[in-house]
Amino acid sequence: MYRSDFQKLADYRIADARALFEAHRHDAAFYLAGYAIECALKACIAKLSRHHQFPLSPESARDIYCHNFNKLLKAAGRVQAVENDKKADPNLGLYWDGVVKDWSEESRCDRRGGKKKAQDLIDGLSSM
Repeated sequence: MYRSDFQKLADYRIADARALFEAHRHDAAFYLAGYAIECALKACIAKLSRHHQFPLSPESARDIYCHNFNKLLKAAGRVQAVENDKKADPNLGLYWDGVVKDWSEESRCDRRGGKKKAQDLIDGLSSM
């Protein structure tokens, strides 16, 4: 997949998350909002390649074929940028440290605290 594909997916998943939230499907909204972040991080990784394409072989890029935001941030070379942005914008720090870190691919099965977590994650995406 190319960087532009991941960017479009991120936009679609944010829209999906908002629609699900409005339909009171908070757990699914939280999951898809996190998936939007994952897609955005993978777009950053793809940008680093010569043709802006996400590496095709999972064997050659095991650390980026995952759902772990910390690993993806590191692979994208964005750890320091996020830390700097969190210092410059306290709201981003609150969203990232208070909500984003709680997301994982297992969130699709989690039924606890859905409405607040979903609202906070969607609000956090809007502020980014």
